[in-house]
Amino acid sequence: MSPLCATVPISVVNGFLARADRSAIGRLAVRSGISHNLLSQAAARVTQEQFATLYRLLATELDDEMPGIFARPLRKGTLKFLCLSLLDAPRLEVALHRFGQFFHLVLDEFQIISRRAEAHAVVEIVPNPHGPVASALARELMLKLVHGVASWLVREKIPLVEAEFDFPRTEQSGDLLNLFPGPVRFERDCTRLIFDAAYLNLPVRQRRSDLTLFLQRAPEDWIFVSFSEEMVCHRVRQCIASRLPAVPTVDAVAEQLHYSVRTLCRRLEGEGTSFQAIKDEVRRDISIQRLIRSDDAIASIAYDVGFDNPTAFHRAFRHWTGSTPGAYREARALDARWPERHVGRFSQSKGSFR
Repeated sequence: MSPLCATVPISVVNGFLARADRSAIGRLAVRSGISHNLLSQAAARVTQEQFATLYRLLATELDDEMPGIFARPLRKGTLKFLCLSLLDAPRLEVALHRFGQFFHLVLDEFQIISRRAEAHAVVEIVPNPHGPVASALARELMLKLVHGVASWLVREKIPLVEAEFDFPRTEQSGDLLNLFPGPVRFERDCTRLIFDAAYLNLPVRQRRSDLTLFLQRAPEDWIFVSFSEEMVCHRVRQCIASRLPAVPTVDAVAEQLHYSVRTLCRRLEGEGTSFQAIKDEVRRDISIQRLIRSDDAIASIAYDVGFDNPTAFHRAFRHWTGSTPGAYREARALDARWPERHVGRFSQSKGSFR
C-alpha cells in the first residue's frame, strides 16, 4: 500500500456498524484486521484496506451494498444494475439523469437531481420532506458514488469546483479532503457537487465488458481519491511524505511548490486545512499503516516519520489517535489470524458486487 493513502476515521467505521447485529461486530472487525478495542476510541483510524474489507463483509452479512446506511437496503446486485442502466447512455449528462431516476425508485430519503447552471454542472441531493432523514454519512457516500461512477463512465477523474454540504464542519471533516477532489464547504443551503459543465458532453466510454473489474474493486474505486489530484493540500502531503524522516518546514515546502509562505497558507486555508494539520496527518497515516502492515520495530517507525525520541512519538501518536502504537500493532496479529482476507473479494465469493 502506498504510504500516501489516507486512513479512515473510526466514526465512519461505526457508522457502518450501527445497524449490524451486536454479536457480529466483534467478529467482522477482527476479520477486517481491526482491533475491537479501537471501535470505542473516538480518534482511532483504520487503513483503506481494512475499511474496504469491513465494507464487503457487512454488505454480504446484511445483503446491502450500502450496508446499514439507508432505510431500505440496497440488495445484492443494485450497483451492477445501476451501472448497466448507464452504459448505453450517449453522454454523461444523460447517464447522470438516469442515475437520479434509478435511485428515485430505490431510496426514500432523497432525490438526486443533475442540471446545468451556466458554465457548471450541478448534482444535488434534494431531501424528501415525507421520507426518513438521511445521515451525513449517507449524503457523503451518495455524492462519492455519483462522482466515482461518473468518472468511471468517462474514463477520466472529474475534478470538482466544489463539494458542498448542508451540515456543520466536524472534527473529522478534514477527511473529506481525501474523498473529494476539490474544495469542501459546510453549512451551505444544500448538499451538492459542482464541476465544469463540459464534462456533461463527454461520451460514455465504458462497455459492459469493463464492468466486472469496476464491481470487483468496489468500494475503493469510487470512495477514495488518489493523491495525484492537483489540489494544493495533496501536493503538500506528497512533499512532506517524500522528505521524511526529515520533517520539512512550511518555508521549505512553499519553496518546492513555488509559492510564498503566505500564498501557500492562504491556498490551504481556502481548501479547509493547514500546513500543520497536513503534517500531522501524513505522519499519523504512515505510522498506522506501518504498524498494521509490517513487523518493523515501533522505534524504527518513529524515526522514519521524524521522531528521534520514541517517547515523543508515543505521545504524538496518542494525541493523533487516542490510542498507543501497541493498540494498532495488535491489528497486525489479528490480520495474521485471518488469511482469507487476502484471498478474494465479495465478487469472488458470494458475488455481492457482480
